[in-house]
Amino acid sequence: MKHMRLLITGHNGYIGAVLVPLLVQEGYDVVGLDSDLYLECLFGEAPPAIPSMRKDVRDVTVDDLRGFDAVLHLAALSNDPLGNLNPELTHDINYRASVRLAELACQAGVSRFIFSSSCSTYGAAGDAVLDEAAEFNPVTPYAQSKVLVERDVARLANEQFSPVFLRNATAYGVSPYIRFDLVLNNLVAWAVATGRIYIKSDGTPWRPIIHIEDIARAFIAALRAPREAVHNQAFNVGSNSENYQVRDLAEIVRETVPDCRIDYAPGGEPDKRSYRVNFDKIARRLPDFKPVWDARKGAQELYAAYQRIGVTLEDFEGPRYKRIDRIKQLLSRGELDDTLRWRNQSVPVQ
Repeated sequence: MKHMRLLITGHNGYIGAVLVPLLVQEGYDVVGLDSDLYLECLFGEAPPAIPSMRKDVRDVTVDDLRGFDAVLHLAALSNDPLGNLNPELTHDINYRASVRLAELACQAGVSRFIFSSSCSTYGAAGDAVLDEAAEFNPVTPYAQSKVLVERDVARLANEQFSPVFLRNATAYGVSPYIRFDLVLNNLVAWAVATGRIYIKSDGTPWRPIIHIEDIARAFIAALRAPREAVHNQAFNVGSNSENYQVRDLAEIVRETVPDCRIDYAPGGEPDKRSYRVNFDKIARRLPDFKPVWDARKGAQELYAAYQRIGVTLEDFEGPRYKRIDRIKQLLSRGELDDTLRWRNQSVPVQ
């Protein structure tokens, strides 16, 4: 399976910037496609450059996809607050454009299409432990878009075209395009910048979490796997031991970052997004997938990086590392139109 030619959408995103170097190291021929909304949002060193197309995923043509063996589709409006900013745009970019991309990939002769889905599709699930057959219960436009893509792309599966759906647990970890709007990244950032671990809910919601390098390993395992192991299948991506309540994560952060304390936001209520997830299937069907991170190691990695690079409250509560604030900044500057496309294609490149 080596020397496969891969197209990665969203290669200059949080996960993509970590996934691409690992794919290159594995000997794959990798091309990126990204609208580059976050190029000015570097955290530390830029990732190594690869051949790429600067293009909105909504504007891809069948010719862009010819000659690729697989498409790894990560590009999306990447989280719940961003999805809620304009639910119709989320529908357009995360759902319609994703299904269209799969249809075009199918026409172009791409044989494997790996979609970056999410465990947030399970949504409000309480304390039950959910496997891939569990009911969807999405509570946000972002999660709803993932459900719809899985449904519609599954219908395209045939002898030539093999879709795979990776339902990632909540990501964490250091990336050149880091996000501070993810639970563990955020808790460690608050602790480093302010000495407080600030919990906005009541601390009870369940979250399965996974390091972005381990998400990357899941993509590689899904690429390597024989067709019959993955064809038109969904996989929860994570480890059974990595289901945590938010208050447990806060405690790990307290033990990692010296001299910090846990504070609960006044009036913090239980977050509706609470779900525990079973990860037996991926361990069974994709034996190449061997996660190496846990929350404690992740908190230590984040703490070391934040100290090395320096993190202030303005950094992580502002537009540089918070996707929704970056989009609002570009809109207010008039650099994006109201469909979130660049008004002028000659955008500054870092």
